[in-house]
Amino acid sequence: MSNLQVATTKIQQGVWRGVLTHATGVPQIEVLHLDKPVPLVTVEEVEDGWLVQFPIPADAIADGVQTFVVVDKVDGEQIWDFTLIAGEALGDDIRAEIDLLRAELDMLKRAFRRHCLETA
Repeated sequence: MSNLQVATTKIQQGVWRGVLTHATGVPQIEVLHLDKPVPLVTVEEVEDGWLVQFPIPADAIADGVQTFVVVDKVDGEQIWDFTLIAGEALGDDIRAEIDLLRAELDMLKRAFRRHCLETA
């Protein structure tokens, strides 16, 4: 079982960065997207662990949900994953959720007003 942990992560200017902790020696990791290794992954020692970074491949930025998995190559354990969500599919999902929330809020408002009239 992997003892590696991701302490912090961020994506900036198309580059994913994460700091791994609890590593003894240089972590042997790989990043997978659609079960294929992502190129240009680098690991370098920093003050609080190991900085792992890689540019997100341009062909991985597409409509829908794209999942990246950080794996310990020694034991095959998943250390971390993150998703990118983009495109029209996301907009439809969010709009549908907001419409549903508005409908539920309207229902609650009517029920509350009815309750107030009945108890007054």
